[in-house]
Amino acid sequence: MSAPPSPGAYLEGVGVLGPGIPTWPAAARVLRAETPWESVPTVLPVPQCLPPAERRRMGSLVKLTLAVGLEACAHAGADPAGLPAVFTSSGGDGRNCHEICEALASAERLISPTRFHNSVHNAAAGYWGIATHATPAANALCAHDASFGAGLLEAVCQVAVEQRRVLLIAYDANSPEPLFSVRPIPDAFAVALVLAPERSAAALAYLALAFSAERADTLAPPALESLRRAIPAARGLPLLERVARGGGGTVVLDYLGELRLGVELSACR
Repeated sequence: MSAPPSPGAYLEGVGVLGPGIPTWPAAARVLRAETPWESVPTVLPVPQCLPPAERRRMGSLVKLTLAVGLEACAHAGADPAGLPAVFTSSGGDGRNCHEICEALASAERLISPTRFHNSVHNAAAGYWGIATHATPAANALCAHDASFGAGLLEAVCQVAVEQRRVLLIAYDANSPEPLFSVRPIPDAFAVALVLAPERSAAALAYLALAFSAERADTLAPPALESLRRAIPAARGLPLLERVARGGGGTVVLDYLGELRLGVELSACR
């Protein structure tokens, strides 16, 4: 019996935001070694697509995910309101968790409703729906350091099964002490991909996924490799590097333990 075909999807749009990387074009220039990478703190834009009340309540992760999601949709020429979405993060909003823990440790032990509704792991997905008026289903995943790979696998499988575009948003951010001591994520970083079942004029590459036992790909510049290793959402940088350079071949990404995720790329441009 022949093996089933590997799930695959066309990559149509990319959004990136992280330390020293404000957009996908800026990231692509760094990954092609056209400009040096400078590790400056991530600047989170305030999204104007949310109503004023939600803008006051939102945390840093909402700013992060909205920025990359909207950039990827614009890059693909896709209406975000019509896209199912997969949100994946290794730990969610650690800063909000810290504030809740501080409140519980105080004499009053009072938690604001805003803190509470921002504490759930799918809070970013909820704000995305409010901001973009998206009504298709949105999944929220967490797989610790394997969260980018898990999100990519989920999104590509959704594309293959449902035969429709899917938006993937992988994101992580730093937490204050004492959480930082046990989970030392240095800064906020996110990447968004618009994936489609059929080739279009916007297609950058075709991605076919399969499990692999090979070692995960790394980045040649030591500083970028440190970024890749330090932030789980940045584990997708070797894939973005191959897309930025316009080449084909296989990229191996970190996944669960000794199991890796192999991504076979076929360039469309």
